[in-house]
Amino acid sequence: MAEAAWDDLKLFYHVASEGGLSGAAMRTGLSAPTIGRRMLALERAIGRALFIRSQQGYRLAHDGQILLEHVRTMQNAADSITDWHRDAFALPIVSVAGDAWVSGFIADNASALRGRGDGFRFCCKQVDRGFDLTFRQADVAVLHEKPHSGNIAVRRSVNLAYGIYRAGNMPNHEDFPWISIGTEAAWTAADKWVFQNHEQQIHTWTDSPSLLLRLIRNGAGRGILPAFVGDGDPLLRREGGLVEDLTHPLWIAANDDDRHRPEVRSVIDRLADLFRREEPRFAGVFA
Repeated sequence: MAEAAWDDLKLFYHVASEGGLSGAAMRTGLSAPTIGRRMLALERAIGRALFIRSQQGYRLAHDGQILLEHVRTMQNAADSITDWHRDAFALPIVSVAGDAWVSGFIADNASALRGRGDGFRFCCKQVDRGFDLTFRQADVAVLHEKPHSGNIAVRRSVNLAYGIYRAGNMPNHEDFPWISIGTEAAWTAADKWVFQNHEQQIHTWTDSPSLLLRLIRNGAGRGILPAFVGDGDPLLRREGGLVEDLTHPLWIAANDDDRHRPEVRSVIDRLADLFRREEPRFAGVFA
């Protein structure tokens, strides 16, 4: 027995529901002869007589009644999937962007930004060089610099401090080598600091902040990290105090038109509260 196609089963459902080919033709837009041929092909495919045909229409045979119940179950399941898909994609999206470090913090605290009962979907993005809220690359962004152009609403947040870190099991030698973000990938002052101050002592570099952290953690050298990242890693220790000239504020920004959307406003307020609660960590103040 050949497998019945779902399209033919749906067509069978219309014929059975309408009691004949004419009603099914009106429902589907197919011609009555076409539907008739497809019902014959369906009967041959499953090896059962589904209809008792007469001048009065198509009456379901015994096997047709059984198949109709199965098709109804399948149709109900299909309708449920359609409703589920429609409901999901009817929800608005709020996308929040930050650099590699800040976006990681946002991802770790996503439950503080979107609760189970919130009527929106949440997207966490990473800011790359050239990111511009003017073109709505995200709904909300946590930026290192205050935007000075475009229709952007800005809220000042916490100060972000940086320190020099090495693996906790590495000796505190002055000639310990340095690790840096490569010049082709460096776009913040913190990314550039090691090259600008210790270029001759750089033995290792990378184009990825996440790899920088792994290299430092595994003893390949010392490097610059945001204080909330370095202080929060039990495998690292900070060398001395903070690198004061790298401290800068973070800015929560959104397109001025988008920030009035209720879901965007909620996320902005929750972001501001989240950073406020964690302000000592970002400032490099040990608990």
